Amino acid sequence: MSKKVKKKVEAPPKDVLDPLLIESKTPATVVLMLSCPEVEVLAKACDALYKFASKGDENKVTLLGLGAVEHLYKLITHEDPIVRRNAITVFGIMASNSDVKKLLRELDVTSSLIPQLAPEEDVVIHEFATLCLAHMAVEYTTKVKIFEQGGLEPLIRLLDSPDPDVQKNSVECIYLLVQDFQNRAAVRALNVIPPLLELLKSEYPVIQSLALKTLEVISKDRETRIILGEKKGLDSIMKILETNEYSILHVEALAVLGNCLEDVHTLQLIQQTGMLKKLLAFLGVSTAPDIQKNAAKAITKAAYNFETRKILNEEEVEKCLLNLLEADNDEVKVAASQAISAMCEEVASKRALGRQGIPQLVQLLSSDNEEVKEAAVTALANLTAASPSNASAVAEAEGIEPLMKTLKAQRDGAVANAAAVLTDLAMQEPFRLRIQSHGIMSALAGPLCSTNSQVHSKAAFAAAAFGCDADARTELRNAGGLGPLVELLHSKSEEVRRSACWAVMVCASDELTAVELCRLG
Repeated sequence: MSKKVKKKVEAPPKDVLDPLLIESKTPATVVLMLSCPEVEVLAKACDALYKFASKGDENKVTLLGLGAVEHLYKLITHEDPIVRRNAITVFGIMASNSDVKKLLRELDVTSSLIPQLAPEEDVVIHEFATLCLAHMAVEYTTKVKIFEQGGLEPLIRLLDSPDPDVQKNSVECIYLLVQDFQNRAAVRALNVIPPLLELLKSEYPVIQSLALKTLEVISKDRETRIILGEKKGLDSIMKILETNEYSILHVEALAVLGNCLEDVHTLQLIQQTGMLKKLLAFLGVSTAPDIQKNAAKAITKAAYNFETRKILNEEEVEKCLLNLLEADNDEVKVAASQAISAMCEEVASKRALGRQGIPQLVQLLSSDNEEVKEAAVTALANLTAASPSNASAVAEAEGIEPLMKTLKAQRDGAVANAAAVLTDLAMQEPFRLRIQSHGIMSALAGPLCSTNSQVHSKAAFAAAAFGCDADARTELRNAGGLGPLVELLHSKSEEVRRSACWAVMVCASDELTAVELCRLG
């Protein structure tokens, strides 16, 4: 049996300490450790600070006061990947604080974070670097920096990340960046639409919502709307509307389609594929006020274009708008009334809306909501302009009395348009006499003293329309309306001066009124 040889133990180097375990519960101590050259110490210090900062905003402020941000800034480009990762996680958490964000901007942290979005970097680095950028992209100057420093391309690439947190932070950052017009054109050029459409299939509603919000912003540009059509993106968005499980996303999806209605080319595509019929059918059964309101607003924007207005009329959008007038929500009623005003530019729509919509709009004149009242009377003004049949429909719907009351409304737009509708009715003698019996000239005396030029113009023109009757001229004179009328001859508005001149000319056919007008100058 051989003799055992005792193993020789190597003595530690004389210039190195034995391992020393330090336990600290004071953030100031841990911040001091960020100056240590040892990788393991740095990694553990950053991890401790991450946990501390995650506990609340007060802790973030504490670390800011201890100078942690400046130390961490040096570590986000550290050669050791674990130190770099842990430092970036702290920044991702701390950047939600406004004071921290301010210092990060001063340090130009974006120039160091954007390179960390490279494909070879750790997914945790991607997650917290994009989180930090998303917090900072709220501010305009940071948007500019991210664009100038080439941050858009890696952010768009990360939309395809297998990690949902990275996807969420990246799409949120892009959503904030595209609020700036320059970035909208840039992301389109970088082919952002396919990955955004892919995110609509995500199992996480927050990611789907952010993707839709981003599509809504960038689809304000015609070029983007065309690409959406080419990439079958409209089909994907329509599927969301048709799926009840996605009801929380319906408002955002509708906003994207609403933008597409403004473009003739895209609207034709929507019509040809049958999507427009589906969309209007969806609106017909929806009872969600936000969806109803936004749909009406989308129709209003689309109706400003002659060609899109014609397509909407072909699809009988008027039925949808008339249904919305019956909604039990004032904001929906306002939006529907405004859409009716816009659609009145189409003769066929004006005829269809007049037949069925005028009684409903007349009822809305009695609303306690001043905005509803203004929107309804504006729609009536558009319906009755150059349309004797619609003017007759207003009278038949017992609209004269509520219109007279609207001359005393709080909103100038309501007063001006009430005067306009009454003037349209006055073109037919039976209605003019009925309106005069309600004391129209006395009622116009107030609007003639308004400070609003639109009210001045419509009230003066109404005075001209009713001033052809001697009793009406006497009523205006007795109500003190001639003085304000003469004052309007000096208005800075050409339209007001024209209407006032017309009214003075008509009223001057009466000798007593002519004398009074001369006396007033």
